[in-house]
Amino acid sequence: MPTANINILAVLVAAVLTFVLGMVWYSPALFARQWMAAQGYTPEKLEEMKRRGVTRAYAVSVLCNLVTAYVVGLLASYTSSTTFAQGLWLGFLSWLGFAATIGLTANMFSEKPLAAWVIDAGYQLAYLVLMGVLLSLWR
Repeated sequence: MPTANINILAVLVAAVLTFVLGMVWYSPALFARQWMAAQGYTPEKLEEMKRRGVTRAYAVSVLCNLVTAYVVGLLASYTSSTTFAQGLWLGFLSWLGFAATIGLTANMFSEKPLAAWVIDAGYQLAYLVLMGVLLSLWR
């Protein structure tokens, strides 16, 4: 296995930007209403979830963003990706080969409508492309 050249600051920035992207993506300004409907959540159910606390969910999300950013950084290093176009392609292929396919398979075995997958897959595409570009350019 070749050695990897990973910029840890870039990994941290990519993870934070991905978290911010998620806050915007799932906000009322973009897809909150559609996502809630696709998940079958009512405003009452959301309030109940908020009362129980979402700290654990956010902590796991941040940890997962860090792991994903590190792995995308490894892939950028192993593929010698250093340009915007290469980062874009790396992010797209990561999404297509892993996030989209795994998420769609899980959706097919759930009782959720396809719209739930579309919204989540769109976010995953956006964040993997963001990470691919950032981690390719900032090595």
